[in-house]
Amino acid sequence: MNTRKASWMIGLAVTLVVAFALMAWTQRGLAAPPGDKASGGTEVKIDNFTFGPATVKVSAGTTVTWTNRDDVPHTVVSDDKTTFKSKALDTDEQFSFTFSKPGKYSYFCSVHPKMTGEVIVQ
Repeated sequence: MNTRKASWMIGLAVTLVVAFALMAWTQRGLAAPPGDKASGGTEVKIDNFTFGPATVKVSAGTTVTWTNRDDVPHTVVSDDKTTFKSKALDTDEQFSFTFSKPGKYSYFCSVHPKMTGEVIVQ
C-alpha cells in the first residue's frame, strides 16, 4: 500500500472515531434524567420487592408509570383502594396513572403489603 493511501485511510479512521464519540456524548447529554420519562412522565421501578424511588414528587397532570422488573407479580394500589388500582403486573408489565389533583397519594402492593410508596402531587 502506498504512503498516500495509508495516510488517507488513517485520517478517515480518526475522523470516524471522533464523529462517533461526539454523537455518543451528545446523545448522553440529551437523555432524560433518571425517573423522568421522555414523555414528561415519571417512572417508578418495581424491583427486589421495593418501589424505586419510594417517594416521587410531581406536578399536577403528570403521569406516573410503574414497571415491574421483578420475577414475581406485583400490584400498585392506592391506600384508599379506589383512586388507582392495577391488575397483577408480571415481569416487564406496566401500569400508569395520571395525577390531576395536588395531594399525597400513598400506595402499596396488595400481594406484598409491606411494599409501599408515595406520590406527592404539587
